[in-house]
Amino acid sequence: MLGQIEKKLRMKIPRQQMPAQDPKERIHNFKEVPNGFTPALAVKEAQRCLQCKKATCMDGCPVDVDIPGFLQLITEGRFSDAAKQIKLTNSLPAVCGRVCPQEEQCEITCVLAKKFTPVAIGHLERFVADWEREHNETEIPEIAPPTGKRIAVVGSGPAGLTVAGDLIKLGHAVTVFEALHKEGGVLVYGIPEFRLPKAIVKAEVDFLASMGVEFKSSYVIGRIKGIDELFEEGYDAVFIGTGAGLPNFMGVPGENLNGIYSANEYLTRSNLMRAFDFESHGTPVMAGNSVAVLGGGNTAMDSVRTGLRFGAEHARIIYRRSRKEMPAREEEIHHAEEEGIEFQFLTAPIRFLGDENGWVKQMECIKMELGEPDSSGRRRPVPIKDSNYMIDVDTVVIAIGNSSNPLIPRTTPGLETNKWGNIVADDETGLTSRKGVYAGGDIVTGGATVILAAGAGKKAARAIDDYLKNL
Repeated sequence: MLGQIEKKLRMKIPRQQMPAQDPKERIHNFKEVPNGFTPALAVKEAQRCLQCKKATCMDGCPVDVDIPGFLQLITEGRFSDAAKQIKLTNSLPAVCGRVCPQEEQCEITCVLAKKFTPVAIGHLERFVADWEREHNETEIPEIAPPTGKRIAVVGSGPAGLTVAGDLIKLGHAVTVFEALHKEGGVLVYGIPEFRLPKAIVKAEVDFLASMGVEFKSSYVIGRIKGIDELFEEGYDAVFIGTGAGLPNFMGVPGENLNGIYSANEYLTRSNLMRAFDFESHGTPVMAGNSVAVLGGGNTAMDSVRTGLRFGAEHARIIYRRSRKEMPAREEEIHHAEEEGIEFQFLTAPIRFLGDENGWVKQMECIKMELGEPDSSGRRRPVPIKDSNYMIDVDTVVIAIGNSSNPLIPRTTPGLETNKWGNIVADDETGLTSRKGVYAGGDIVTGGATVILAAGAGKKAARAIDDYLKNL
């Protein structure tokens, strides 16, 4: 029990390490890398929480999870109650516990981090969500009486699922429209099984469905129906959470050769269309013996580790800045290093060369050095004259970011966008330039994190509820 352990002793407990698959084994399969905490490890890790009167950890949580509250329940062995505590404000704990950058949010503001290592809040969130699901202890939360109001949610990524979960609990009827054949958005097409199993996403979606959320898949809003038609059908408000699904390219010669993919296409083929499960699915994808992934974010890490698991002898990251400037999570970089991924920093491709059949075979690169910081705050990479060299490749994945999905902005009159094509929406409410139309997540901010999208969804849900009360 937490109360039986003095504060000084709690501070001396080392951060518990989550067991994981051996790197030599996991590079040959797509199973999840970390195995999760055992109950004993979870209790010991939760006992490290000092139960601060001012819980600064919550300042870093975009979805307002009562972090000391659920950690206290874990120390008492009340794992299912801890999961329910999280679900009061976060509809996606099993997902957030796996892919949120906790080290830059709740954990960076943990008081323990000033002198020691922070409490592993994300690992514990994952543990209790998994415990509840695996022990069939999931309960439908209290749902308010029907209000008679209907909300259309466009897109079933983290922002859309969060809006749906919050509004259904308030008694509103919610329909989620998903363009793809499975719900989850970037959670299912963009993140590999070894980082986020699709069964976890399905369980979270099924939980919302059990609360009464209606899902319509393979339903492309902007083509089958427009936003105005949804209002004509009787929806009282619309939330747009269509994400950033338009891949960016470099614009260098040879970029259209065969064997060169956007990260979106490469990961969608592998994840959503299950190319990794080649024994039961026939989805084609170029495996490649020498794979080069361009970029330094989490998507680049996902792509290069996928290429390694497809059997590449050389799986490389090509990044134009140094390791220090990489935007990927440290945990993902560490896992990639453990698995033998080759990193070539301060390097940028300037053209691709193909064979007589149009397949990429080489990439010409140039070495870079770092200059003064640019608008992003990172030091600007500057080419070094006459430092060109060639790399043999047969598969290239371009993972340098995405732009917002343009379909709905182009087909919705009066919907204001900025110069990047993102929908302009109020920071606190998500309200757009159209009455009754709200937006949040990557379609507003550009590519960001799951938890920031979920946080935007929570704000929009509160605003939509206020709006509906005054109709």
